[in-house]
Amino acid sequence: MDVSIYRYMKVGIVHFMAYPDVSNGEGPILETLREVATDEFFNAIEVSWIKDDKVRKHARELLEESHITVSYCANPRILSKNLDLNSFDEGRRKEAISEVISAIDEAYELGAASFTILSGADPGDRLREDAKALLVDSLIQICGYAKRNGSIIVNLEVFDRNIDKKRLIGLAKDARDIAEKVSEEFGNFGLLVDLSHLPLLGETPTQAVIPVRKYVKGAHLGNCILRDTKHPAYGDKHPPFGIKGGENDVEEVMAFLRVLMDINFLNPEEPPIVSFEIKPLTTGRTDIVIANAKRVLMEAWSRLRV
Repeated sequence: MDVSIYRYMKVGIVHFMAYPDVSNGEGPILETLREVATDEFFNAIEVSWIKDDKVRKHARELLEESHITVSYCANPRILSKNLDLNSFDEGRRKEAISEVISAIDEAYELGAASFTILSGADPGDRLREDAKALLVDSLIQICGYAKRNGSIIVNLEVFDRNIDKKRLIGLAKDARDIAEKVSEEFGNFGLLVDLSHLPLLGETPTQAVIPVRKYVKGAHLGNCILRDTKHPAYGDKHPPFGIKGGENDVEEVMAFLRVLMDINFLNPEEPPIVSFEIKPLTTGRTDIVIANAKRVLMEAWSRLRV
């Protein structure tokens, strides 16, 4: 399109994925945050846990000064601790809820406007509905805490079921079931759809987004390897766009943006955050994969038609 992309979205990046050395809540957090904050292409960033209180304080100051919109993702801490918000073990489920609540406190401390989590493991066809009920209960508790303590939006990110992360949510029909029930109780809940997960789910952008259109409050742009099971980036590894054997490039990004435009998620009244979720692979160079992603997004945007 001829109109600026920034009229319709805040362009963000998932910090801990682009800089995997910080995904454990440690490492060169401030240095890498500064790299994003000084890149005027980005007006949003998705951060995760920062274990050190002093580093977290400096991160808040840096992010505030840079005038960048902040989102927080609890997924690294959930996955690294093997937590499960729909566990049938009540003790494990309570532990997961407690960890997410601690993450919400940290998100508020960092000035985040939105917050992302993922569901627990998929237990299979026989127990799936029971697991969904447990997940709804966990999310209601989490959204209630988030609402009592501020105005943060809690987004449930949709992941694959059979390939890599093997999460309960999931296919669009199951994501819709969860969103309908949680949204009956709390308006600060939404879904985050990720382009890189759609091939792993076997869904097109239309199939994945249209059924949940009322609940989409976040989006990621990324790639995956699906057909070559021996590829080192097979599954949910977020390789650069256009990589040999990959599923997503300019055409797929354009199709995804088209659907997000059609449902009015991308809009000039309240532009949402749309973040790259990309990871350096063979070169280990974050700057190269970020440049790759920028080129792909701007080409896809230039070819969109309102």
